[in-house]
Amino acid sequence: MLETLFVVLVGLAGGIAVGLQSPLAGALGQRIGPAASSTIVHLGGLLLSALLVLHRGGERIGEWHSAPWYMLASGFLGVALFLTINVTLPRLGAAAMIALIIVGQLLTGVFIDTQGWLGVPVRPLDLYRLAGILLLLAGGWLLVK
Repeated sequence: MLETLFVVLVGLAGGIAVGLQSPLAGALGQRIGPAASSTIVHLGGLLLSALLVLHRGGERIGEWHSAPWYMLASGFLGVALFLTINVTLPRLGAAAMIALIIVGQLLTGVFIDTQGWLGVPVRPLDLYRLAGILLLLAGGWLLVK
């Protein structure tokens, strides 16, 4: 039970981080340009990640070449996210921008689950998940409206 609570709190902390990072990066993008903002954000992430890797004894970074190409290309998706933020934030506001990102993430997650892609266990689409998708879409629509 305590472990589950810890994992839930870590997940919420990640959500708070995304909730803060997105409008901060969007505001920076409005000030200096979307690509420049993405560069600064990713450089900061690179520095912190490098420090963590060093602190953890290198982990298994030497095995990077054994990963499939699509895993190595995931950084491109981060750039796409920051460019998306710079388009949506000034036009829709922070709440709608984050809602759309979350809706996109959850819909992608459901699709990955139902197909069993990327090594995740298959979770078929049932009535509960379908109801969750419909409520999610309704919530996203209401926040954008």
